Amino acid sequence: MNGRVQDATLLVARLALAAALLPTGIARALNVSGFALTLASAAIPFPNAVATLAVMIQVFGPLCVLAGVMPRASGLALAAFALAMAPVLHPFWQYGGAAIVTERALFLADLGLAGGFLVYALMGPGAWSWQGWRRGAVAPRKAAPAARKRSGGRAPARAAA
Repeated sequence: MNGRVQDATLLVARLALAAALLPTGIARALNVSGFALTLASAAIPFPNAVATLAVMIQVFGPLCVLAGVMPRASGLALAAFALAMAPVLHPFWQYGGAAIVTERALFLADLGLAGGFLVYALMGPGAWSWQGWRRGAVAPRKAAPAARKRSGGRAPARAAA
């Protein structure tokens, strides 16, 4: 795959991954106590501390993904977050009827997000990111050298010494 196509694809993937978590993270940041109550109802120990940590991961993690900052740490943290929260927030095995289908779909979506964040942690953000800029991968393009005229296949004349 061409370098620019790969960098563009990684950028689009980063945008999609961040878009999956950032809006919910912002909403939870505006109501941390409500999220803590949800965690408490799921019998999570220390729900206030867990809610605060989860909100920090869910807000700052996607921002790191968007910018391409610390890809291994942010990718692994977000994958662990998605894996840990999937059974807590979507315990489909406790439901029946139509609700089980919805909860199972959300549970599997969280597992898919975890997979996407693991791939991001392994692949990195690409050249179109903060990390790429710091490594010099995003350098200004140089002008192409002027085309040289050929002299009909003959060797160029050398100056006499």
